[in-house]
Amino acid sequence: MTTDLETLNRHLADAGRVRLFLDYDGTLADFAPTPDHVTPDPAIISLLTSLVKHPHFKVAIISGRRLEHVQKLVPVPGILLAGTYGIELQTPDGKHVDRAEYDIVRPILDDLKPRWQELIAGHEGFYLEDKDWAMAIHASFAVDDEADQVLASARHMAVEAPASAALRVLGGHKFLEIGPRLAHKGRTVEYLLDRYPWPGALPLYVGDDDKDEEAFEVIKTQGGIAILVSSEPRDTVAEYRLDAPRDTRRWLKTLSHSI
Repeated sequence: MTTDLETLNRHLADAGRVRLFLDYDGTLADFAPTPDHVTPDPAIISLLTSLVKHPHFKVAIISGRRLEHVQKLVPVPGILLAGTYGIELQTPDGKHVDRAEYDIVRPILDDLKPRWQELIAGHEGFYLEDKDWAMAIHASFAVDDEADQVLASARHMAVEAPASAALRVLGGHKFLEIGPRLAHKGRTVEYLLDRYPWPGALPLYVGDDDKDEEAFEVIKTQGGIAILVSSEPRDTVAEYRLDAPRDTRRWLKTLSHSI
């Protein structure tokens, strides 16, 4: 894995067409205080608008946020937006697509939600996020031991929930989420490449966490390129690394002028 992107830029210039798949939080933008903070960044909107208008790029944002939030953060005509890891889509022509059955998913979450609320009640540093299609407990500001204990209990409740076979449990650092099985960035990339083909285009995915790693693996099998956004090197299938969201934005701006 390297941070030298000059070779990559030459490769992308030779490819001509590039399918850009971008995560949002931690990749394009710094993390918000809580997932319910939705503060559009004019600089990011301007950057993405220029990329969407570029004839050699097709751009998709694939986020763990609910689609409603992504639409507010990225009000860019002609872009493809994927919320809740790709369960809910806004196509480039503005159409809405749901890739799971809400009537199956939501009753499971409604049964689990009060139990999770009771579990975290009285504990400092926990935050319950209801995304409508999925539900997550954030424990970034909780004491480590307490976070481990509470999240382990929450995971057990999720796994034992009625009809939980229809859902998947996602983990992470001080984080737990339950959502549809298709809430999977790798499967979403497969779906988008198949549903919206662009012959001859090189797929490229930029992301920062383990959910993006699932997409990296798919991108690699499609002959594409994966870029990790991380301040430090770590185990990854990505070939390239950017240090922080500001570096992603700077690199994308440079890329838009080099192809």
